[in-house]
Amino acid sequence: MYDWIAKLTSDEHKLARIERMLRIIPLWVLHAVCTFISFVGYVALRNSLVKRVEHNIADLLDGMPKGAIRAISKIYMENVVFTLVEILFLSTRLLKLQTPNFDVQGEEHLQAAQSRSDGKGFIVYTPHIGNFFYYYWYLTRKYDCLTVASAGSPELRPLYYKFAALGCKGLDYDSVPPLEMYRTLKKHLQNGGVVFLLGDFWRSSFPLSRFFGRLTRTPEGAAMLAHDLRIPIVPFYGHRTRGFNHRLIFGSPLYLQAEFRGHDARAEANLVLNGFMERAIREQPGSWFYWFNVHERWEENSVTNADQTTSSEVG
Repeated sequence: MYDWIAKLTSDEHKLARIERMLRIIPLWVLHAVCTFISFVGYVALRNSLVKRVEHNIADLLDGMPKGAIRAISKIYMENVVFTLVEILFLSTRLLKLQTPNFDVQGEEHLQAAQSRSDGKGFIVYTPHIGNFFYYYWYLTRKYDCLTVASAGSPELRPLYYKFAALGCKGLDYDSVPPLEMYRTLKKHLQNGGVVFLLGDFWRSSFPLSRFFGRLTRTPEGAAMLAHDLRIPIVPFYGHRTRGFNHRLIFGSPLYLQAEFRGHDARAEANLVLNGFMERAIREQPGSWFYWFNVHERWEENSVTNADQTTSSEVG
């Protein structure tokens, strides 16, 4: 997947020329082009990327018919193509696209979280579903936001630069030390800001947890910040409804610091957040980005409770 993205992002001057050319192209024409490209990609990559995606879908969504798996993989390819085109070539049109193309549900939950934070901010928690770049941008139009991203790879860096230019602030997980990152996020929340965290990142240094019933490693940053600051977490996910249209869904605030206490509070709270992400992925399986490499994150060997040490990693 990253090699495929690299072919699109390796020449920034070429990208800029294409973007200028596409400004005069109607969205319905771009919609047709993206649909065609995604179909060609699905056929061309049938024995490589698509095969791996379908294998992972069948593995995690146990019992799903083959026809449904193929349909999900086609939606997956479409979402990847449309998302890349949106980020690379349509981000300058976002102000015009926002009102007619964004169907926002549950925004009152953001207001509720803000009103119950005692002057502090709150966390918006989401998996990598749909065009998560767009959804973070939407939040930045209404709140003082900060996020954590992984911009260390040269393939992805141009994507982050696009949104940094639009005023979307973020910390790079691969270059900012964990303690500095935690302190920066904590200060931002204490000052009333909003932190947008994508909880399905994977690193071998993350604490052990469970996701889709599998032993894996997921970040505990959201649970740690919510517990230490006693602030709510708003579960959120967005997805593509058709073409360049999106639905953004904000859920009721979670007050996990009141529900879980003691030594294992963070780990238990993290399981709740992982459960939310799993439900969102099951709801919109074709929109989840990590189908191409999710098989790499499962722990092969069982562990004892003594191995489940907490970590100061934030993601």
